[in-house]
Amino acid sequence: MSGEFDAHGIDVAVAGATGEVGRAMLAILAQRRLPVRRLHALASSAGKPGRTVSFREREVPVAAVDDFDFGQVQLALFSMGGGPSKEHAPRAAEQGCLVIDNSSAFRQEEGVPLVVPEVNGELLAARPARGIIANPNCSTIQLLLALAPLRQAAGLEEVYVATYQAVSGAGRTAIDALERQAAAVLAGDDEDPHGVGFNVVPHIDVFEDGGFTKEEMKIVWESRKILDMPNLKVAATAARVPVFNGHSEAVRVVTSRPLAAAAAREALAAAPGVTVVDAREAGGYPTARGHAAGADDVFVGRIRADLDQPNVLHLWVVADNLRKGAALNAVQIAERLLANGVLAAS
Repeated sequence: MSGEFDAHGIDVAVAGATGEVGRAMLAILAQRRLPVRRLHALASSAGKPGRTVSFREREVPVAAVDDFDFGQVQLALFSMGGGPSKEHAPRAAEQGCLVIDNSSAFRQEEGVPLVVPEVNGELLAARPARGIIANPNCSTIQLLLALAPLRQAAGLEEVYVATYQAVSGAGRTAIDALERQAAAVLAGDDEDPHGVGFNVVPHIDVFEDGGFTKEEMKIVWESRKILDMPNLKVAATAARVPVFNGHSEAVRVVTSRPLAAAAAREALAAAPGVTVVDAREAGGYPTARGHAAGADDVFVGRIRADLDQPNVLHLWVVADNLRKGAALNAVQIAERLLANGVLAAS
């Protein structure tokens, strides 16, 4: 079953439509008026029967992804996690559907473009041979929107970033957990010293060899691939913080040539998808709740030169991890594919 909308457009499937990112995808598809002729909402077959999701003020029934025929659609937006993506995205591509996948399943695979449209959108000029385009990690997306204009202005040598990531990046269960843990701490009943309620937890995803977590290594691997700089020096520390939505990053950038803070500010202000908030006064900087949550842009502030090294800059970067960090970036990829004629409305 599907919902029918535009008389002329493309047929779209959203796999993972009942999750946080899936619902954001539906909202952004509606807000940006992507021409959708038919919409298919998909989720795991283990879900409740009779579920619906809202799209353009109408309820669309949710079908099981397991036996869905992707030959019915030209585009599938996947946000179901790595396991389901590995199982169903190749099948969708084999059935002729172009897949934009939000998981980490294909990001490092050969022949799969990993795309932030404002940074390497030229990769969307043609249909990828494997029929799959990967959406980067949320933290990587916002970082690269800040790095790209600085690289263009003065080159790029090294990047060091500490991320302060909202619980919505881990889904609805993590949002619920923060509410429970915060209430428990306030009530004096908390027994989890590693919980995120009123805490900062420097552990996201599994630990890799060498002590970095997979979340931290995603930033390393993905930054190198998207920028086409396989030898770029990148290091990250990723922490979960008691914020519902909006990731924040403290970034140290080593450029190839000295770049004054004023020049960096100008380059960032001129970059697509970036808003500079950088007054040197109380409240003159972007925050996750005050700027990022619900917004499409990446916000950059606290732009300052290093005290000792003329080719080092320090930045504060925030963005809505569900929007630009996931759903919006995927929809922007689809928009570019339509503009390039890779996808064609009918």
